[in-house]
Amino acid sequence: MSVDSASLHSPRLPSLLTLPLGLIPGRLNSAVLAQILNRALAPELADGELDFLDHKIMRIGIDDARLSYRLTLRQGRLEAARAGSGDDLSIEGNTFEFLLLATRREDPDTLFFNRRLRLGGDTELGLYVKNLLDSIELEGRIGPLLGVMNRATDLLCRFGVQKKG
Repeated sequence: MSVDSASLHSPRLPSLLTLPLGLIPGRLNSAVLAQILNRALAPELADGELDFLDHKIMRIGIDDARLSYRLTLRQGRLEAARAGSGDDLSIEGNTFEFLLLATRREDPDTLFFNRRLRLGGDTELGLYVKNLLDSIELEGRIGPLLGVMNRATDLLCRFGVQKKG
């Protein structure tokens, strides 16, 4: 199911919900995300499909939640990147856009082309990430989590705070 981009106003998380998220140290957030991704992407990691991230730093910025994740690949596993190092690639957007991407309600090309998700840094690295995301079938790997993400997407569609401007 695709979301009509022209009629969508990109709902955002209410500020009250984002405040506690910003209090968690970024490295801890990144470490938790790395553990989740290591499990979800185990076949791709084992096959070396993420080797393009080896010793590269990818930052994922979720603007409305005021979250930033910094990940790198070392010895075949994703881990939180150390502070003080620059980003080779950044992917930024609001929670809603990342949910659309994760739940496959919107095509990655559409989200990036319409600048609802923004790539920065090494564009070749960004293309590898986008193609990897496009090729992975998550349904069998994260079943119950996918249901939660679908409900969250629906909730943001109905009750989300609209973007200004």
